[in-house]
Amino acid sequence: MKNRVMPTVIVGLVGAIIGSFLMMLYASTHFANVAGPNHTPPAVAAAPLTGVSDQDRIVSAVKRTKASVVAITETLNGQQVVPLSPFFGNGGPGVVEPYRGKASGSGFVYDTQGDIVTNAHVVNPPTGGRISNLTVIFANGDKRPAHVIGMNLGEDLAVIKVDGYNKLPPPLQLADSDKLEQGQWAIAIGEPYELRQTVTLGIVSGFQRKEQVQAEGGGGVYSFSGLLQTSAPINPGNSGGPLIDIDGQVIGVNQLTNEGAQGIGFAIPSNEVKSIIPQLIAHPGVHQGTGTGFAGFAPYNLSKGLRNQIGYTGKGGVAVVQVVPGSPADKAGLQPGDVILTAGGKAFNDATALRKYIASLKPGSILRLDVWSQGVKKFVAIKLEERPALQGYVAPMPQQTP
Repeated sequence: MKNRVMPTVIVGLVGAIIGSFLMMLYASTHFANVAGPNHTPPAVAAAPLTGVSDQDRIVSAVKRTKASVVAITETLNGQQVVPLSPFFGNGGPGVVEPYRGKASGSGFVYDTQGDIVTNAHVVNPPTGGRISNLTVIFANGDKRPAHVIGMNLGEDLAVIKVDGYNKLPPPLQLADSDKLEQGQWAIAIGEPYELRQTVTLGIVSGFQRKEQVQAEGGGGVYSFSGLLQTSAPINPGNSGGPLIDIDGQVIGVNQLTNEGAQGIGFAIPSNEVKSIIPQLIAHPGVHQGTGTGFAGFAPYNLSKGLRNQIGYTGKGGVAVVQVVPGSPADKAGLQPGDVILTAGGKAFNDATALRKYIASLKPGSILRLDVWSQGVKKFVAIKLEERPALQGYVAPMPQQTP
């Protein structure tokens, strides 16, 4: 009897040991990341659902993320010109009077410390003036005062903070925007026209878009590049809210819409957010530039007419049609009518390629140019500055100044 029992017991023990080992291995690989770093609550995201429809996944993504999307309200104190006569309208003579109004936007929870991401223009309106009573309204209706940590006007990103709120929703997870593909779902969540928790649906329409926004009052043009284009409707108040994918991850920050066409909206890609926001938290304050090199001259492709005008008979190069006063190029002696033969030791015959090359350089870099100037070849060294957020000049040609 003992001879029959002992083998059975041994086999049972071995099976139990193997089973326990397999359970421990499964747990270590599937539950190790339930909590975030330092045991903080995990970011709001989930593995892609399988075996369900896209509509179910969209609904699930919205449910998982909407609690972390907030409304932002503020009081704007400024000045306005009131016409002396209603017959003249806004273009006639008037008097300057104090102005007080309300403004609103959207944002989303970035971390467990109360930091919230939004657009810089939400907390720094391009109309000018001073903001007060900055308030964050959470999805549960709670209202909490907030203060600005930092903003980058060139990238149109800002961080505001809510202190001491013990019901802070979990932060949203940022996706890798470089992996996005045209045609995939895009979901915008925000507070358009102060309508709470509005969701719109579209697709990723394009990449690396450029847009210019005219500041009111003739103050210049805000130029933005590298934007993500989406067909998800983005309306006033949506600004600063998240554009998420079908898995509930943030692929962009809603920024603006094209007023001249329907179904064309723009968002700041999530990888830009990953780069800019930690810098704003680490270095609070107002940052004017975009982090890209700025020389301050407008290049233009050489045409027969332009060659005749400046007297250039060489084979290659890019013409300089404008130099911004006080810019690095102006300080280095570059002049309109000059022809750039090489930049950084490379020959350039295309203005667009030259602009891209300069934009790839960091502020503080030295841009070395071989230049033809009124029949004489010379060397010019330009110390690049950070591209300003607000470009107040008017270019004579349809070209962006690098």
